[in-house]
Amino acid sequence: MLAEARGPDLQGPGSPCYPPTAGEDTEDPVNQHRPQGGERQRRISSRKTGFLGLETRPELLWEDWDQGKDSTKTLVLKNTHDKIQRLHLRPPETKFFTILCPEIIFLSPGLSFSILITFRPLQRYEYEDSIGFQGKEGSVVVRLRATVPRLALEVPDSVLLPVCAVQHSSHITFPLKNASKLQTSFKWDCGAPFQFSPDQGLLKPGQEFHITVVFRPQEALVHRQRAYCRFGEEEDKAESCCTVLLQGLGKYPYLQLRNPAAKEENEQEASVLHFGSVAVGQSLQKHFDIFNPSAVTSSFSLSRLSGGVPLFGSEFLCDVTGGEVAPGGSLRATVTFSPAVVDTVSVEYLSLKCRGALNEDQLKLTGSCIGPKLSLSTSVLDFGCVDDGEACTQTLELVNSSPVEGVYQWDLDCSGHSVFSIQPASGAVQPHSQTTLTAVYRPTRPIAHHRRVACVILHRDHLFLDLIGTCHSELQKPAILKPEHLVLYKLHWYRSQIPQNTPGAMEQEPSADQQDQHCTLEEPNQRPDSSTVVQKTPMEEFYQFSLGGIDPVSSSSSSSPHVSVSPRELLFNHKMSSSSFLSTSSASSQSVSITNYTRGKLSLVWTEAQDSQFTVSPSSCDLAPLKSTSFRVTYDPKPLNTFHGTQLECFAFYKMEDHHIGVRVLCPPWCVTVRVIGHSFSPGKEHFIPCCSLKPPQVVFPGINAVSYQTALLQNCGELPLTFCLDVSSNPAMAKSVSVIPNCGLIQPGLHQIFTLRSTPTVESPKQGFCLKLQLNAAKHRPAKELTVVSVVEKLCVSLEGEGTLYFQPTAVGSRTRRSHHIRNLSPLPLRFQWSIQQRDRELISVEPDAGEIHPNEILIQTWSFSPLAKKTYTLKPTLSFWPSRTDGANKSLLTLTVEGMGSNGFIEAKKAVLDVKETLVGNYRSFEIPLVNNSLCSVSFQLSVQQTILDEELVSDPETEPCALQLDCERGTIASRCTLLLQSTFRPHRRGQYSWKISDQTTEDSGLESSSSKAVCEVRAKGVFTTLQVTGVCGGGSLGTLSRMHLWQLFSLDSLNRHLLSNTSSAELINRTPTKHSRRSGPSHFTKVMLDFNFSAAPIRSEPSTFRLMFHNPGSVPVDWAFLFPEDQQIELDYWEETGVFSSTELSQMKVQGNRLFSISPRSATLQPGQQRAVLFRYRHDSVGTNRFAVVLKLCNGREILGFVIYNAGSVPVHYEVDTAALSQLQMDNFNHPVLCCLSPEGEVPAGETALLEWIFSPLEAKTYHMDVPIHIQDGDSTLVRFEGCGSVTPTLGSSNTLNCSDTKESAPCVQRLPFPGQLVFLSADRLSLGDIPVCSETSRILFLTNVSCTDTVHYTWDLPQTGAQQREVHLCVVTFTSTKHPTVYQLELICQVFQEVALTRYHKALQHLEEERRKERDEFTITDQKLSEPVAASLFLLSVPVEVVYQRVQRVRGSSGGHREKWQKYRGSQIHLSLLCCIWRLQHTPTGLLEYNTRFPDQLNKFHRCLRSVEPQKPESAAGTMPGPSHIPEWDTSVHVLTTLLWNIVEDSAFVQSLFTLACKPVDYKPTGATPSPCPPSSPCPRPQAVSSGTEVTVDGAGTAPARDTGQTTH
Repeated sequence: MLAEARGPDLQGPGSPCYPPTAGEDTEDPVNQHRPQGGERQRRISSRKTGFLGLETRPELLWEDWDQGKDSTKTLVLKNTHDKIQRLHLRPPETKFFTILCPEIIFLSPGLSFSILITFRPLQRYEYEDSIGFQGKEGSVVVRLRATVPRLALEVPDSVLLPVCAVQHSSHITFPLKNASKLQTSFKWDCGAPFQFSPDQGLLKPGQEFHITVVFRPQEALVHRQRAYCRFGEEEDKAESCCTVLLQGLGKYPYLQLRNPAAKEENEQEASVLHFGSVAVGQSLQKHFDIFNPSAVTSSFSLSRLSGGVPLFGSEFLCDVTGGEVAPGGSLRATVTFSPAVVDTVSVEYLSLKCRGALNEDQLKLTGSCIGPKLSLSTSVLDFGCVDDGEACTQTLELVNSSPVEGVYQWDLDCSGHSVFSIQPASGAVQPHSQTTLTAVYRPTRPIAHHRRVACVILHRDHLFLDLIGTCHSELQKPAILKPEHLVLYKLHWYRSQIPQNTPGAMEQEPSADQQDQHCTLEEPNQRPDSSTVVQKTPMEEFYQFSLGGIDPVSSSSSSSPHVSVSPRELLFNHKMSSSSFLSTSSASSQSVSITNYTRGKLSLVWTEAQDSQFTVSPSSCDLAPLKSTSFRVTYDPKPLNTFHGTQLECFAFYKMEDHHIGVRVLCPPWCVTVRVIGHSFSPGKEHFIPCCSLKPPQVVFPGINAVSYQTALLQNCGELPLTFCLDVSSNPAMAKSVSVIPNCGLIQPGLHQIFTLRSTPTVESPKQGFCLKLQLNAAKHRPAKELTVVSVVEKLCVSLEGEGTLYFQPTAVGSRTRRSHHIRNLSPLPLRFQWSIQQRDRELISVEPDAGEIHPNEILIQTWSFSPLAKKTYTLKPTLSFWPSRTDGANKSLLTLTVEGMGSNGFIEAKKAVLDVKETLVGNYRSFEIPLVNNSLCSVSFQLSVQQTILDEELVSDPETEPCALQLDCERGTIASRCTLLLQSTFRPHRRGQYSWKISDQTTEDSGLESSSSKAVCEVRAKGVFTTLQVTGVCGGGSLGTLSRMHLWQLFSLDSLNRHLLSNTSSAELINRTPTKHSRRSGPSHFTKVMLDFNFSAAPIRSEPSTFRLMFHNPGSVPVDWAFLFPEDQQIELDYWEETGVFSSTELSQMKVQGNRLFSISPRSATLQPGQQRAVLFRYRHDSVGTNRFAVVLKLCNGREILGFVIYNAGSVPVHYEVDTAALSQLQMDNFNHPVLCCLSPEGEVPAGETALLEWIFSPLEAKTYHMDVPIHIQDGDSTLVRFEGCGSVTPTLGSSNTLNCSDTKESAPCVQRLPFPGQLVFLSADRLSLGDIPVCSETSRILFLTNVSCTDTVHYTWDLPQTGAQQREVHLCVVTFTSTKHPTVYQLELICQVFQEVALTRYHKALQHLEEERRKERDEFTITDQKLSEPVAASLFLLSVPVEVVYQRVQRVRGSSGGHREKWQKYRGSQIHLSLLCCIWRLQHTPTGLLEYNTRFPDQLNKFHRCLRSVEPQKPESAAGTMPGPSHIPEWDTSVHVLTTLLWNIVEDSAFVQSLFTLACKPVDYKPTGATPSPCPPSSPCPRPQAVSSGTEVTVDGAGTAPARDTGQTTH
């Protein structure tokens, strides 16, 4: 798009400038689309074109010109033609363009000619002109234009930005080009969410600059906005502005956290990343995916959930903290779990935040830390008695039963300063493995030895091993110490209540050696009296032994120790602050003191080691009770410039006389140790550089005010010895709060030292913890190893969701509402919690779980339930108590939760009280919705029940066994307040009938318990129907054209067909719901149970085909698909091996009929909508002699299946019949020679294709039922046995209601034709008249209407009377009059009305007239064949002979009796239609009676006749017949006919008027005219014949069925 800035409008009336060309757009003042502008104009001007042999420019353009100055350009003409061209030059029309050139130019082939054109502008605006060159073949015009330079920018019409997420940004660039030769500035004007970069600038002529559009949507909408770019000097004017349509689509971003290891169907597992159990000090990695299912790129940030972060960071580390995910893509993140505290569960939450998203996703990280689990194969090693100078060795197993490596160290000097040694003294036990340890007992003095050695384990409680042994020399043989002595000693210790521990007290003890001989060392806690003594934990016992029995912190010591040593650690040549347990000195010797706390004299013996740098003097001595003594420890290092360290041990035992030695040995000796280190480096000599590691770098004690223990590991990673000393001088507070064992020591290369730390956290301790410094290798100027120890009491903190308030939505009274609520442990300690609800509130609210344990930083989701008991508002305050899991719960913290809820009355109802569902086919189903509405304030949980009722009285159903036809997709559920639930339902009818269901609701609780009684919601009604079909009319044609409709109705068993079509469909018929092949044989199908006969009657061979049409009507409410299946349509195609190869006679007969195409049905299948009718044509061709049976199945889709046998009896000659009167004679003889039954026509002849009527007289002699079998013989044919049944009754008396019933005359065929058949132009208003009961010798009439339904064709009809006619769309009135005879008779008469189309009838008469003319010419004219006559005469006679031959052929066709000639003649008879009228007189009076008697016996029949009843005399048929003029086709005539008809009926039916007629008839006649009315006929006189009247002619039909015409005084037309 090119946008230009318009210049000033200087064009006036005389302006030489031309208007813009068609290519320019002048409508939009903002965006000017100029295809000729800028570079495109210059390209057009510079381009050469060729036309009429001339090559030149189409345009000369002046762009850079000055006002008042001349500017000249050259126009070059080149002759590209092969001939010399002569051109006439037309100069420019204006004075601004001038040329210097002759008017005529001659150009030779291939030469050029230059023309100078000068432009002299006077004003500054655009100029336009042209010059022309006229040649022999045409003219060429060159346009001359001078343009004013204008500002023009090229920008796109619209810019479509990429789809962007809400609160994100997307961008696109487009070019902005200055299409003019002027420099211009630009500035963009646009609002949010679009932004331009740069939004303003300067463009040089022809410069193109790329503009970036940034799209930052804040809502998920389609954004359309026009951006305005103002350029030039007049930035505020619309003329210097262009627009760009910016379009962008904002969408909400959405990201998901997916756990690849979780199953898709478990959403709870997908939101949790389980690490399981991880060994302490180890790491485990797991992955999760950040998936983007949206259609936009989404940026995110992944962070930990605020609150609950440990002091030294989380144990979970995620490598992804933010990024972008493309649409449909995913980003995999890795989480590393590195636990540090054994037997703890770590919980962390990662929160995924996406800008613009509607929700945030969270991922729970959880894992547990496990440590080693070590055990010893035995707890005591008994070395027995060993001679002095010898050694004893035993082994034991150290077993690790956990999947974590176990690091251990024995607190025992194995370098020779102890009589016991264990190898290896330290090491690691691999997971699920064991290590064999070797223990050696090497005594130095003949005494009993016992030492309880601790096996220090990293991250676990320590283990203890009792080592005992006895040394004998030649002179001294002390009592042998055994394991049971240790058991007895501990038993005595736990039982002892005496604070003194003296030898006398030991002597006074009963001999427990006899009592507890079977006690083991591992069972001291099982003693009955040990419950009063506080048991020591392994860590407390370790500290007590390590501190020499003096432990001021431990509260488990029940008494003072037996022996103690001080100090317990000596440092030589180390500059450290002194303490009670640690002594430092640069001297070569230091002193230690041992105190005896017993009341007995003790012997102290130090274990001496050979070639040791540390010696103790004296090596042994005796110590009085409650006294102390000092020993001198000397450090005499022999190798220089090295480190030394050891653990000195001293055994103390009671000093006793020799004769008491056997008794006093029950008390094992005590052992005290002193740890010593030193170095032999000369002053100024640099010490070894330490190479070690300390794990973990920080130790965190549980934040509870209780003693707890932790361990740490110092590993010597170098190849030189390493000494360490704990420097606590800088922090006295730490020395009081934290203690470490050991404080000093020597670590050999490749070995390690396990520190045991003890602390009691306090509130005053610093939050950042204490810093323990380890001085390594006695180097004060080198940096020490630092161990951070956090020992502070943490304040317990638990947060409640919703700021401590839980709201429940309004709840139905008696029901229950559940809502989730979470609590979070913000403390670094695992807590136990318990909810407390007041007793009166426990029926209203409950919580699950109400107690349990919650780990640090864990969010626990709880489910609260609210069950209101009344319609009111509740405010409840349950209490949450919590305490650390490692305490006994003495100090609990409390939080109160405010629960608010409201009880309300809830109910549901249906939008419609009665829902009517459409009809549904049986076997099918219909889905529909039942709208259930909850208009209450609370959600309602419902349970629906359905009660079914079948309203059809004809069907009897048992509610217990009848399946329910209505299925609800959801019988239980919950509807929110003010909401509607569309309940999906399905109706599956099992039978035909009207269904009704009562749907009731019963409000339930969430647990499914019923909370209220049931109430009706709505009623649903539906109807199960079958597809139905009904025959409403029949019409015969061809050979059946002369048969009445009643006869056709019986021939084709239409009553049975209708009865079966309207009956219920069986389940077997519903197996094949659609017309399809389902039988293994061609016919009849063994699946079809109903079989009917369609009889085509008889006709001569090769006569006109017998056709009849059935009018099928769908009386139901659903569409019906029907089809006639021929045998080939019924049989399933079998494989070749299944065919038997032998055809039955039935199959052969059907193959014959099917092969010759004797039977046909059209159409074979169709669909009828409800109320629709369709005519079906059945045709049989009389091309085969004999009886043919053809099985055809009529199948209704989802309905009945009826097998019809099409039967034809080919009769081509008249048939003579004779009734066997022998049976009648025998019956007469059996009844006293009284003719009970007699035949009036015992023999006769039936013409071919026609019927004969046999009349019978039944005269019962008795009042009983007669049964008679009468044979009827057919000449040269079979005989037929007809069974007659009649019932005689008592002669009725006056006033009796007994009348004659003739049930055989009742017909079910319709009497009125509702719809014309195809090709039928005329039909009667009634096809059957029922005259009812009339007296003998009387007359009755009926009115019929004959209607021509055609709009174009005129038809002629006749009732066997002179010809009459009916115009188009005309209705003729016909009066049928019946005159009964004097004999009581049952009449069933048939009147035939033949109808012809006027066109066809005229064509027929013309052909007939032409035929008669040809016959006359054939009879009277002749042809002269004399050769002597002139040729013209012969020619004319020859021409006359041609039509004679043609007419003769037509005569032969008319006269011929063959079937082929008849078929050809049908073109003249095709329009003939037979209308049959059946007159049925059901009950006639069986005896001639008078009028009064008839009125007495049949008072209800008197008003049914059109004319007054009268008795008549026999009349002779008259030869003339009067006619009535046909009514006009105008509407006024129809109105008059209906009005008069109604008026006459009302007069005749008036009982008062009829009674007055009888009264007048009884009065004597005073005057008689000459032509008196004949008297009533006597009983013996013959009865007149019934008469019938047609339109224009009144026809009287007598009892024999003849119709003599009677003049009615009307003219015939």
